[in-house]
Amino acid sequence: MDIHAGLALVVAKLFPGATIVSARTLSAGGDVSAGGATKAAGYGRPVRVRIRTRDGAVHDLVWHTAAADVFGHDRRADRADEMLLAYDTFGKIPRHVRALDVGAIGRDGDLVSLGGAGEFYLLTQWAEGRPYAEDLRRVAAAGEAGPDDVARCEALAGYLAALHEHAIDAPARYRRSVRDLIGHGEGIFGMIAGYPDDTPAAPPARLHAIERRLLDWRWRLRGRERRLARIHGDFHPFNVIFEPGGDFHLLDASRGCAGDPADDVTAMAVNYVFFASAGAAAWAGLGVLWRRFFAVYLGRRGDGDLLDVAPPYLAWRALVVAHPRFYPDLPAAARDRLLSWIEHTLDAGRLDLASADGVFA
Repeated sequence: MDIHAGLALVVAKLFPGATIVSARTLSAGGDVSAGGATKAAGYGRPVRVRIRTRDGAVHDLVWHTAAADVFGHDRRADRADEMLLAYDTFGKIPRHVRALDVGAIGRDGDLVSLGGAGEFYLLTQWAEGRPYAEDLRRVAAAGEAGPDDVARCEALAGYLAALHEHAIDAPARYRRSVRDLIGHGEGIFGMIAGYPDDTPAAPPARLHAIERRLLDWRWRLRGRERRLARIHGDFHPFNVIFEPGGDFHLLDASRGCAGDPADDVTAMAVNYVFFASAGAAAWAGLGVLWRRFFAVYLGRRGDGDLLDVAPPYLAWRALVVAHPRFYPDLPAAARDRLLSWIEHTLDAGRLDLASADGVFA
């Protein structure tokens, strides 16, 4: 089915008995030209659709689509968000044109209406096994990492090294990933905004100071677009499921699977430190894994810049694990040490691997 035929079906559904008289693509500035004030570009090319209803009346509609660009619409999910938000909000503004329907264009050109839809869903396979987080809890309690623990740590580091070998030549996507790191609702701004004002060891003034440091880091990462690679995007111990035999599966890839490798590396590595919040005894085992994880990863990739770009990513992940919403039982002293660690790392301008030894010592 072509788009015109699909649009005809949608029109017939909304206006029974109606037919399409004409369909014309509009310029970026619509029908109005004002010399130098004419709009040069937009987020899509709308189509003016003229219909004739059963009673002979003529009405004009506008069919919108969204195009990929560098302004946060580069992912299909971004463009779906734009359309769904428009459908949900146009009717809330006085004098605004009505949104009549929202939907998707199928692979065969048919139009799939989502106007009657509520929340979206996702169906995936089931991964048999246990989250890697259970291993880290066990190592922390025992104060010792056994051969299997080291082997699993090495497997994860090796997996990331291989994953990140897939470089992506798209500078705008790297800049998008850094923008999301700082400003996304799941990124640094979102994490900090979610801290209650009375969070022990994380008063607003302290978080404000951390945020100011991280704004500078956004510009320090500018010019490193060559680092863009395929990533998982949320590579933490609850998203890694190990089977009894040692094989593992991953859950919940995020952030478009494109970004700086430091994202994945710090997402996992910070948990070796976090799970040692009980103190030096726990770090005796988890510190072994922290050092081995970096040794294997850096040994296989030879990423000489990783530790230079890691501080803002480490800060983001530390802000997550120190967050009272996710870990309400974390002692204030442990949160304070985590935040002190990232403050020191941001100021130092480089991740010193040995600095982790002092966090919970």
